[in-house]
Amino acid sequence: MRNRIFAVLAIAVLAGGSLAYGTYNFMQAAPAQATAFATQPVVVAAADLQIGTAIKREDLQVIDFPQGAAPEGSFSQTEELIGRGLIVPMVKNEPVLAAKLASKEAGAGLPPVIPEGMRAVSVRVNEVVGVAGYVLPGNRVDVVATASPTDSRSDTTSKVVLANVQVLTAGTRMEQNQDDNKPTQVTVVTLLVNPEQAERLALASTEGKIQLALRNPLDNGAPETPGIRTAGLLGGKPAPTAPASRVARARKPEAKPQVEVAPPPAPPSVEIIRGDKRSVEVIK
Repeated sequence: MRNRIFAVLAIAVLAGGSLAYGTYNFMQAAPAQATAFATQPVVVAAADLQIGTAIKREDLQVIDFPQGAAPEGSFSQTEELIGRGLIVPMVKNEPVLAAKLASKEAGAGLPPVIPEGMRAVSVRVNEVVGVAGYVLPGNRVDVVATASPTDSRSDTTSKVVLANVQVLTAGTRMEQNQDDNKPTQVTVVTLLVNPEQAERLALASTEGKIQLALRNPLDNGAPETPGIRTAGLLGGKPAPTAPASRVARARKPEAKPQVEVAPPPAPPSVEIIRGDKRSVEVIK
């Protein structure tokens, strides 16, 4: 009985091993079927690129996109992009499109970014004016000017002179200090404005002080404000009025209305008739 069990187990092991060995040989002998997808090269940014950047070879790389999935206006070779300027910022691995580049003859830098009919005006700011560094390219801001139309400080007024203005660039640059002729870092914000707004901004920054107010990008309103003076800011009281006695002396006397006097009543009289004659006699 025991020999029969061992014989059955031996036959099962041999059969299983033979089946596994045959399956392995069959899989090894079968030709490998690899599915290949058609691709096409697309030029993308190799790093984050700022607006106005002149593209260099190290700023680009080529990756494969599935055939037909490349964005419209993309490029397949880096040579045709070298030296062209960006008119919008880009992030790493973002495809470079024709709509994001300035024309070949426009060059690089800020000028190709300025639309027709607009101007780029730079103003010096500090940490307070620049909203603690939160003013970045692409943001929208209001410009608040504080100045006095006269020499009196009581006429000093703060008012929004420009609303919903786009920020082109924001950063620091080196300037010569007029006191000791040493280079110093100055924070500068460049705004995109039309010619009339450029005049208002230049006057506001020259005659007074300006402050930038950061806006929500979804808020496109431009409310008109009357501005505020120092007295209104501090809750000033109206000017005192003159005393009542002084006002009474200064006031002209009012003309008295004329009252018509009724005529005195007529004395009593008696009418006397004598024949064809008639007379009236007054009774005293």
